[in-house]
Amino acid sequence: MDEAGSTVTAVAALEDELRRGMYDYIRRARRPVGRDEAASAVGISRKLAAFHLDKLVAAGLLCARYEPLGGIRKVGRTPKVYEPARTDIRISIPPRQHDLLAGILLDAVLDEGDQENASQATLRVAREHGHRLGTTERERTRPGRLGAERALTRAAEVLAGYGFEPDREAPGCVRLRNCPFHPLTARSPELVCGLNHAFLQGFLAGLQARTAEAVLEPHPGECCVALRSR
Repeated sequence: MDEAGSTVTAVAALEDELRRGMYDYIRRARRPVGRDEAASAVGISRKLAAFHLDKLVAAGLLCARYEPLGGIRKVGRTPKVYEPARTDIRISIPPRQHDLLAGILLDAVLDEGDQENASQATLRVAREHGHRLGTTERERTRPGRLGAERALTRAAEVLAGYGFEPDREAPGCVRLRNCPFHPLTARSPELVCGLNHAFLQGFLAGLQARTAEAVLEPHPGECCVALRSR
């Protein structure tokens, strides 16, 4: 099957709400997930979950194998476990924001100041883009004064829509499990990670989330930035 055909198959597989729910749960689990756990996550029977999970495997969204859950061998048949397939899909699962990246870089080129170099202009413009997003969100929701935990919760809700896949790792920490600018980050990690950091700093400033901060904490396969309470 060609790339276009694979994409159509993947989109069709995710049209079903139950499949979308299980796929999202397994992506966020970041470990092999068995049929019982996937079924429980969306509130259906194990038998129905097996049907939908195997459809996701056939669509190329999940991969499956047989292994003991948690590494513990038990008597009986080895269970089947599922993980996200290690491929990007052009409809962007996980989501990518190359248009946002391109817009920041274009604005930086067009608006580079006399006392700036290209990198400095890019970071400034990225911070401005983030600040506008945060300001718009604050005006829309009018959240009042944001304590650390509320600030992180609100930030996570907004950034989920931009493909960062936020994960509340602890009350005072939100890990961003997906880099919306991948795979371009690999070509110039210093520039793209710096731009991303500046964008998120600007976002928190625009949101007036003074009790939270964006910090560079690179993790393989994830976003280079985490949000933490101050």
